[in-house]
Amino acid sequence: MINLEIPKKFKPLANQANQVATEVFRPISRKYDEAEHSYPKELDMLASLIDGMNEGSDIGGAGAAGVRREKSDDGANRNGSNLSTVLGIIELCWGDVGLLLSMPRQGLGNSAIASVATEEQLKKYGGKWAAMAITEPEAGSDSAAIRATAELDGDEYVLNGEKIFVTSGDRADLIVVWASLDRSKGRAAIKSFIVERDNPGLKLDRLEHKLGIRASDTANFTLQDCRVPKEALLGDPEVKEKGFAGVMETFDNTRPLVAAMAVGVTRAALEETRKQLKKAGVEIDYDVPANNQHAAAARFLEMEADYEAAWLLTLQAAWMADNSKPNSLQASMAKAKAGRTGVEVTLGCVELCGSIGYGENELLEKWARDSKILDIFEGTQQIQLLIIARQLLKKTSAELR
Repeated sequence: MINLEIPKKFKPLANQANQVATEVFRPISRKYDEAEHSYPKELDMLASLIDGMNEGSDIGGAGAAGVRREKSDDGANRNGSNLSTVLGIIELCWGDVGLLLSMPRQGLGNSAIASVATEEQLKKYGGKWAAMAITEPEAGSDSAAIRATAELDGDEYVLNGEKIFVTSGDRADLIVVWASLDRSKGRAAIKSFIVERDNPGLKLDRLEHKLGIRASDTANFTLQDCRVPKEALLGDPEVKEKGFAGVMETFDNTRPLVAAMAVGVTRAALEETRKQLKKAGVEIDYDVPANNQHAAAARFLEMEADYEAAWLLTLQAAWMADNSKPNSLQASMAKAKAGRTGVEVTLGCVELCGSIGYGENELLEKWARDSKILDIFEGTQQIQLLIIARQLLKKTSAELR
């Protein structure tokens, strides 16, 4: 049974991540928000430190590196890399989401590789920074509508298509590209391929200017006869009726990570708002009903309750992955709840703090901007609710659109 307290063995890791957020991320947060597309060089030494933490521990470091399901035959409760990574991400995103996404070798593509790669692929691509390229101009929320193609030509696959909104796409060493082996066979033919960033067939079109997470680069690519070796295909190359389910399992691991990012930003906004309310003479009393308190205190308690629900759902989804339990439903629930809560709470905090929340002297307005993407990428709010409805009602994608 899941225990909703942080395991003792993870508390030092969470404390280390909080120190990084406090001493490294927060001081440069505004600097790189204003200097969009400038690489935060302060992160290089930090990334090397986290690599060392990962190598020296069987529970992972404090970053967003790949997570992998590990089967246990003894039936014992397991707190592993999924939970430790989630706890580290929460603390780091309390510092700055964009800077976390800018960390070398800590991309969502790393999670995709770790989820489905073979041992040979893990050895070959280990230690490299991987971005993930799913979204296309006409295939955003519906991953099954991907039009990029991959055709086998001898010992190589030839990839063609367009990918947009690739987080860390320009800075990463590898791009995990989703493409179809045979578009006539629908979603079952969609596979993921590892493409080296310097591949001549992978052409950078532009970098996006964004509302939030501006420290992180977001790239658009065109794949023109982009050749990769057969070994670059992640998972099973056979097109099977249930093949797409294996690809989608990547999201069962990465969606709790994005939920954790939203939880971290939400907590940051709540903590700052509590300080500002206290300065204004508004006390929050947990022993008094909300409707008997100041309106601002009542609103704060409402937002804090939403935050705690998102936090618990996120820990549950990660814990289930560590214990080899199917968590597709819980991963989508965590992502949906945390993403929406992040947006609503950060905006609510800006509202409660008035001019202080809206100005640039504090980070509240930045957190409100940063939080929006966390309700969009890795599957929008609407798609998460659709996935949840399908699973609860036991409907197929054809039956419930």
